[in-house]
Amino acid sequence: MSSHKAQASKLDPAPIFAALGDRTRLSLLTKLSDGQTRSIAKLSADTKLTRQAITKHLRVLENAGLVRSSRVGRESRFAFRPEPIAEVRSYLDEVSEQWDDALSRLRAFVER
Repeated sequence: MSSHKAQASKLDPAPIFAALGDRTRLSLLTKLSDGQTRSIAKLSADTKLTRQAITKHLRVLENAGLVRSSRVGRESRFAFRPEPIAEVRSYLDEVSEQWDDALSRLRAFVER
């Protein structure tokens, strides 16, 4: 097994997929994916959501490792962390390869 596969096998993708399974959280990640850190006030500025709601969504993203927070004075600022997305991509590549292998075996069996 290659190190790529071994690394992907160690990942528990469920928290990341759960975090990504919400439209609001996807929107927050899209805003943060430009590499800029943003405060809760900035992230909630053009939405109908309260700061408390945005904060809850950011905590889910942070717990899944998709964002990191830092304090700047009295303000929390959030930044996107791309590494978990790369890990999930590797995981999905591994799953896809397993399905391709299974389908190849099935095709070979049926064609015999």
